[in-house]
Amino acid sequence: MNPLEKPDPRGFDETQWRRALEQLQQPYYRAKQIREWLVAKRVCDPQQMTNLPKQLRNTLATQWWWAPAEIVTRREDPLDGTVKWLLRLADGETVETVLMRYKSGNTVCVSSQVGCHIGCRFCASSLHGLVRNCSAAEMIEQVLTADRELARQGERVDRVVVMGSGEPFENYTETMRFVDLLIDPDGMGIGQRHVTVSTSGMVPRIYDFAERHLQVRLAISLHAPNDAIRTQLVPLNRKWPIDKVLEAAQAYVEETHRRVSFEYAMIHGVNDAPEHAEELAERIKDLRCLVNLIPLNEVPERGMVGSTPQAIHAFQEKLQERGIVCTVRRSLGRTIDAACGQLRAGFVSLPTPVHTAL
Repeated sequence: MNPLEKPDPRGFDETQWRRALEQLQQPYYRAKQIREWLVAKRVCDPQQMTNLPKQLRNTLATQWWWAPAEIVTRREDPLDGTVKWLLRLADGETVETVLMRYKSGNTVCVSSQVGCHIGCRFCASSLHGLVRNCSAAEMIEQVLTADRELARQGERVDRVVVMGSGEPFENYTETMRFVDLLIDPDGMGIGQRHVTVSTSGMVPRIYDFAERHLQVRLAISLHAPNDAIRTQLVPLNRKWPIDKVLEAAQAYVEETHRRVSFEYAMIHGVNDAPEHAEELAERIKDLRCLVNLIPLNEVPERGMVGSTPQAIHAFQEKLQERGIVCTVRRSLGRTIDAACGQLRAGFVSLPTPVHTAL
């Protein structure tokens, strides 16, 4: 059987577990046993799942897909310990996953698509377009890749952000299944408030997400105080301009009683002037929100330059003077092409695949 035709238990929800085990004429409690091996014990070989009957282990080994994603490349920043993997999936496509280490814990950044076609002008994810969506199982495997490495150091994944390559809300169904698996106490067991989903501004899906009434955080890639600049940076703004995005953000706040985060990449000479901060503050002053200023991790192909530390500080001060909660994201992974899409873009541009061993 082709690996792509085999069911992957990492992506099973309760209904799929029941259906799969019924087909194998097995009791449902086997689901909890298998998930414990996969998630808690990080075991990918059913033959090692010793509390399962041997016949069942043999059947699972041949009928289900268990292989972890192949690590094509692993890079670690010697300055801050950030780790970035390029992972090869069952069909040979590759995605990026990043482990970021903070004093508050370990955060994994997950890609929701292979490539991207949103076309943000400062991002590497769209350089080679969109290939396909990731399945919930493939997103879970990205988290497990980081968790396996952390386990060898006596640590674990504490937070997950869906901010890697791709637009999560364009892959809405699988992204929501992934979130449900993450926060399931019998699954990954990550607290809802430790999960963040980012969008470039797909307004209808923001409303859908709000109506789920989760405590999962929502981050919106705003990057500009007005439509003229945002359309230049985020072409999706032509379809859903800032006013529509802010209306949807307000709906999320009202439905969930959570504040929304606005991601704002600081780009020299484009969106980082004091008057831009004033204009942004005026637009969001009545919205329960946080602005996260992001020092640009420059992508040579895009030709954009990051703001100076002085400009970022001045921008932050201006927002804070207007009563806007504002933080500056700690810049991680600069020595390992940690910006979204950079590692994959370099790999797919090569004439032949390159494998880097651990």
